[in-house]
Amino acid sequence: MKYLEFTFRTSPCTETVNDVLAAVLGDAGFESFVEQEDGIAAYIQKDLYDETAVKTTIEEFPLPDTKIEYTFVEAEDKDWNEEWEKNFFQPIIIGDRCVIHSTFHHDVPKSEYDIVINPQMAFGTGHHETTSLIIAELLDSDLKGKSLLDMGCGTSILAILARMRGAEPCTAIDIDEWCVRNSLENIELNHVDNISVFQGDASSLEDKGPFDVIIANINRNILLNDMEQYVRCMHPDSELYMSGFYVDDIPLIQAEAERNGLHFVHHKEKNRWAAVKFKL
Repeated sequence: MKYLEFTFRTSPCTETVNDVLAAVLGDAGFESFVEQEDGIAAYIQKDLYDETAVKTTIEEFPLPDTKIEYTFVEAEDKDWNEEWEKNFFQPIIIGDRCVIHSTFHHDVPKSEYDIVINPQMAFGTGHHETTSLIIAELLDSDLKGKSLLDMGCGTSILAILARMRGAEPCTAIDIDEWCVRNSLENIELNHVDNISVFQGDASSLEDKGPFDVIIANINRNILLNDMEQYVRCMHPDSELYMSGFYVDDIPLIQAEAERNGLHFVHHKEKNRWAAVKFKL
């Protein structure tokens, strides 16, 4: 699968501007993002690139007085582990309960859950607020013996943690073949079993489930579009955790969830990003 690598230069270049840019680009089909000194790099499958959609996204950028310029090239096949080692990926430590690191990190602290991630093309390392919010939910949840679906799994970091906490069987699904390959590698690195990985979108759920727990860390529009299919894979008392959107988006998410018979339990937030929990 070929990718295009975009370089977006933002002015002012602030965390808020870059976070909002990543969010709206996600709605335009971009899958992964890397912070840079003057903006962000963003990646999209070559077959999914729509020039008009990207231009419209920039023209209708929701933050006023923001200037965005971009260039793009076809992404070369490179050693993404080496790129992250040199530039981006630092170990994540969540209290004394969970540490997330790569094989090139040494002297990481001991913790209850030690997760090894080699990101390659799937940038799901736990650094983003939405991932850390779902990690916090999983650490607070009783998962032992519960079947779990990780929808839009990326590196499968969430499925791996859930399996370490006793969830089984686990299913991880992503539309991107890179993510599927990287997930399989990461599952092997962490010596966990009973996680099945599939390539596909929400339509692939038709013959799967029901699940006790579903986690979906994607983006607002996909969640709104696919929520009905998630609910079809649930049973009474199943739990659904969703993230990938802002606190301001919670009313939209909650309205669609309640339309599908779900009951709001709570939400968590971090730097304006949100995670919500619902039950059927």
